[in-house]
Amino acid sequence: MASIFESPEMIGAFIAEVEEQLQMLENSIISLEQNGETEEHVHELFRIAHTLKGCSATMGFEKMKNLAHELENVLDSIRNGFLKISGPVTDVLFDCLDCLRMLKDDYVSDANNIKTDINPVINKLKAITASENKQEDNPDKAGNAEVEHSKSVIFALDTKQREQINHALEIGQNVLVCEISISEDSQMKSTRACLIMNFLNEWGTVVSMVPNVLEVPVDSDICNVAFLVITQMSAAALEHKARNDLMDVSDVKVFPYSVDTAEHVIKAYETETRDMDNASCAKTPGDEKKIVHTVRIDVDRLERMMELVGELVIEQIRIAQVANSLYNRYRSDETVDDLVVISNNISVLINELREKIIKTRMIPIQQLFSRFPRMVRDLSRSLNKEVNLVLEGEETEIDRTIMEEMSDPLIHLIRNAIDHGIEEPEVRRRLGKPEKGTLRITAFHHDSNVIITVEDDGAGIDIQKIKEAAVKKRLVTAQEADSMTEQQLINLIFHSGFSTSQTVSDISGRGVGLDIVKSHVEKLNGIIDVETCAGAGTRFIIKLPFTLAILKGLLVKIGDETYAIPMNNVIEIVRKTNNEIESVNGQAITVIRDKAIPLVWLHDYFGIPRGEEKRNVLVVLLGIAERHFGLVVDGLIGNQEIVVTNLGSYIGKVEGISGATILGDRSVACILDVAGILDMISKKRAAKIHNKQTEN
Repeated sequence: MASIFESPEMIGAFIAEVEEQLQMLENSIISLEQNGETEEHVHELFRIAHTLKGCSATMGFEKMKNLAHELENVLDSIRNGFLKISGPVTDVLFDCLDCLRMLKDDYVSDANNIKTDINPVINKLKAITASENKQEDNPDKAGNAEVEHSKSVIFALDTKQREQINHALEIGQNVLVCEISISEDSQMKSTRACLIMNFLNEWGTVVSMVPNVLEVPVDSDICNVAFLVITQMSAAALEHKARNDLMDVSDVKVFPYSVDTAEHVIKAYETETRDMDNASCAKTPGDEKKIVHTVRIDVDRLERMMELVGELVIEQIRIAQVANSLYNRYRSDETVDDLVVISNNISVLINELREKIIKTRMIPIQQLFSRFPRMVRDLSRSLNKEVNLVLEGEETEIDRTIMEEMSDPLIHLIRNAIDHGIEEPEVRRRLGKPEKGTLRITAFHHDSNVIITVEDDGAGIDIQKIKEAAVKKRLVTAQEADSMTEQQLINLIFHSGFSTSQTVSDISGRGVGLDIVKSHVEKLNGIIDVETCAGAGTRFIIKLPFTLAILKGLLVKIGDETYAIPMNNVIEIVRKTNNEIESVNGQAITVIRDKAIPLVWLHDYFGIPRGEEKRNVLVVLLGIAERHFGLVVDGLIGNQEIVVTNLGSYIGKVEGISGATILGDRSVACILDVAGILDMISKKRAAKIHNKQTEN
C-alpha cells in the first residue's frame, strides 16, 4: 500500500504550500531590503524557513529540508543580533529563494530525480554565518544578548492563554520563560522535549511552547525549546531544579516573562501551524483577529461546477420560455400560474448559485501583483535605475482564468516602463525629477469590469519618434501619418513589429511586446488604452470583464442565424435609412452622434445573402478603445446571459468568432469576436488596396 505522503492529494497540498511559502519568502526579503531590519520581518522570515523545513521533512524531501535548515540558521543569527542585514546578505537570501524554487520545480517534474545542486547556495549561507562565532566572543555583545534574551522568544498566544497569564499575575503567581538546550548526544530529542514538558507541568503549568513539542515530527532534531510556565517557584528556584532534575539537558535559562514586550510581539505574529486545512488568521483594521475557515479545491472541480451551473442557466431559460408560452395560452389555469411562480423561484435560486460559484473562481489580484516586486528589483538593478514600485488595490478580486492570462501582458508593460519610460537617476536629476522613478500598478472594480492600470513617471512616449518609425517600417505612408490624430499615432505602438528602440537588448527592442499585450487583452474580451504626456510619464489602462464563464450578450439575427455580441463592446443601437448611408472609396459610412462611422455587413464575410434591400437598417454600434464601427444586423432578439463555450480543437480558431453558446431552445449561437472582426475588416481593406495597386 502506498504511503499517505505519496498520495496525489498530499503531494498537491505540499506543492501548493511550498509555492505559497516561497511567495511569502520573496515578499519578506524584499521588505527587509527596502525597509531595513525589523523584528517583524526577521521573525516572519524565520517562520517561513521553519515551515518549509518542516513540510519538506514530512515529505522526505531532503534537499529542500537541508537548504531550509541552513537558511533558518542564517535567519536565527539575524534574529539574535549576531548578523546585520546588508546588500550581500539579501543577495544570498535571494539566491537561496531561487534555489528553493528550482527544487520545487524539480519535485513537480519528477520527485525521484532532483537535479538542482544546493551546495553552492549552502556554502554561501555558511560563509555569511562564519562571522557569528567571532561576534559571540565579544563580551559586550554577549552581555547585550543576555539582556535582550527575553525579546528573542516569541509566544503567539490566544485570548484564553492571555487571560490565564493575567489571572496568574493578579493572584501573585510567577510567569516565567524557561529556555532549555537539549544535549547533542540525546537520542529521540523530540521525545525528550515532551518529557521536559511533563516535568515542568509537575512544577507549574506550561501555557505555551516554541516550538510546540506536541506537533513536531518524532524524528525532529530539536536543539532548543522555550516553555512559558505559570508557577509558584521563583526564576532562580525553577532554574536550579531544572538543572539538577532534568536529564539530557546541556543548558537552562529561566527569566520573568515581560507582559509589555509580549503584548507588542503577539500583535506582530500569527500562530505558526503546519496543518494546511486549519483556520487561517487575518487581521482586521482594529488589530483584532478574525478566523476564516478555508479549504483547498482542485481547479478542475471548480471548472466542472461552473459548467454545470451554465447548464442550469440554459435549462432555467427554457423553463421560463415554456412557462410564459403556457401562460399566454391558458391564463385561467391555476396549475400554469403555479408553474410560472416555480419558474421565477428557480430563476432566483440559480442566479444566486451562479453568483456564488463565480465568487469561488475569484481570487485577490494580490497573487498576481506579488510576483512583481522581485522582478522590478532585478530589472532596475540590471539597468542601473532606481524604481519605487507602488501596488494598489491588491484586494481586488478577479477570475483566476483572467488573472493567469494577464501575467505575461503585465510583465511586458512593466519591462517597457522600466526600460523605455523611467530615466536613469542622473537624467532625472537634471530634469528636476526625483532620482527614484515611480511605477504604479493599480486594480479596481468598475461596474462589471476590472480595471488595471500600469503608470510610470518617466519620459512619456515621443509621438514624433512613433511617426518616423511607423513611416520607416511602412506601417503607414507619410501622408497618412500627417493626417492621423495624436491618439491614433500613439496607438501605432500596438502594431506587430513596431519599436522605436535603436538597440536590441534582452529586455526590449526586438519589436515584440505591446502587440502581444493587445492580443492577450482582446482575447479576454478586454480593452487596452494608453495615455501619455511628454516628460511626465505614460499610463496603460486595461479594462477586463469580471468573468469569462458567463457574460451578458446581445442576441441578433444575421440572415437566418442567431449571433451573440458581448455587451461590453456594444455602445448603442440605432436605425438608419438608406438615405443616411453613403459610400466613400467603396466603404459604406453613416453619421452617428456627429461622427462618421464605417458600416459592416457580416453577410459579406460569412457568405450569408443580404436579402432584400430595406428602407431602414438596424445598426449596432460596436467599439474597442477608440476604434468604432457599425454592424448591420437583420433583427434584434434582446439581451441575455450567455454561457461561454469554447469551439474546441476539432473546429479550431474561426476568424471573427470567439466561442459559442447554447440558447434556451437548445440551438447554438456563435459569439462574435469584435476585435477579430476589426482585424478581418483591416485585412480585407489592405487586400483591396494591394489589388488596386497591382492593377495600376
